[in-house]
Amino acid sequence: MSEPLTAPGEGFHPHLHDTPAPSVTPLRGRLHHIRADALDGDTAQTGGMRRFAAVSGRVVGSEKLWMGQTHVAPSTSSSDHHHGESETAIYVVSGHPEFVFLDDSGDRPEEVRLRTSPGDYVFVPPYVPHREENPDPADEAVVVIARSTQEAVVVNLPGLYALAVEGEE
Repeated sequence: MSEPLTAPGEGFHPHLHDTPAPSVTPLRGRLHHIRADALDGDTAQTGGMRRFAAVSGRVVGSEKLWMGQTHVAPSTSSSDHHHGESETAIYVVSGHPEFVFLDDSGDRPEEVRLRTSPGDYVFVPPYVPHREENPDPADEAVVVIARSTQEAVVVNLPGLYALAVEGEE
């Protein structure tokens, strides 16, 4: 067996041996492995879809991040909703989900439909009402979601409409 290329404290992070380790809570002092069959279904939900938490404040002690999966059944639409102050990043795992929102940058609000495929990403800014749809009659759509808050913030809405942003008229 060969010798290690660097000694502890050398290499990419030579400053680490000079800095005392911060005190950490038990959940935040180790890595967490969340198996696919151990996702937490006890999350905020929206009609027509099912969310499962993998990384959250409750599951692993995260303070600034939520991550999980969303499943949309065949020929199903979610309810209209937004995610409060949370930014949301979406990675399409399977299926061809469509993400629908209103673009109000023109004279009249216009419904926009983003048609996606596996490997695509979608970014949802804070407070933007939207819905997910799965037009496929046979297969569910599965996406991985990461949010900038530790829990899955979901505000269900009675319709799809553009919200006024603070400071704008």
